[in-house]
Amino acid sequence: MGVQENIDHPAAERAKFREMKEGTAEDWAIIGGEYRAFAKGLADRVLDHLKLLDGDFGGFPVDRLEHSLQTATRAHRDGRGERYVVMALLHDIGDTLGSYNHPEVAASIIKPFVSEEEHWICQNHGAFQGYYYFHFLGMDQNARDKFKDHPHYEACREFCEKYDQAAFDPDYESEPLEFFEPMVRRVMERPLASAYAKALEEE
Repeated sequence: MGVQENIDHPAAERAKFREMKEGTAEDWAIIGGEYRAFAKGLADRVLDHLKLLDGDFGGFPVDRLEHSLQTATRAHRDGRGERYVVMALLHDIGDTLGSYNHPEVAASIIKPFVSEEEHWICQNHGAFQGYYYFHFLGMDQNARDKFKDHPHYEACREFCEKYDQAAFDPDYESEPLEFFEPMVRRVMERPLASAYAKALEEE
């Protein structure tokens, strides 16, 4: 956007407070309107960020985007529900900004839109996935055992066994990202639970 465009199109209305405790109903009506409009673009932002994994191999046989697509495709073809498939698609989206805790990053993004079990799978899949390789890196292969009494242990173990650890096959024919985009949009259209859900309601 050029300087002239800024002159011709004044900035959108903004709240007047300098500290939140000075805020008025009018201020928060402005902010709420902006929030609702911005929230509607969440799926687009998530999909754009997922595309950053394209071409990022990290030494793996397939790049991280293909791994994500392959994980989601395997889950979809196995008859999993749409929210589960979206979780499978986004489970490694935190790789770019959460190099040391990518499962937690992904889990935070999807938490408002999936079941408690699906969220737990995403949040903890790193420890379960480690069963297949931690011992090669001098780490505890059985790190997942600390969760052995958790009600979602088996669900996470199954996710990694059937979909995540199996999704590094260069010859596997995954569905393209475009196939999953409508699912992501539907799942992220409205949160199942969020402290900010009330703010999404139109006045």
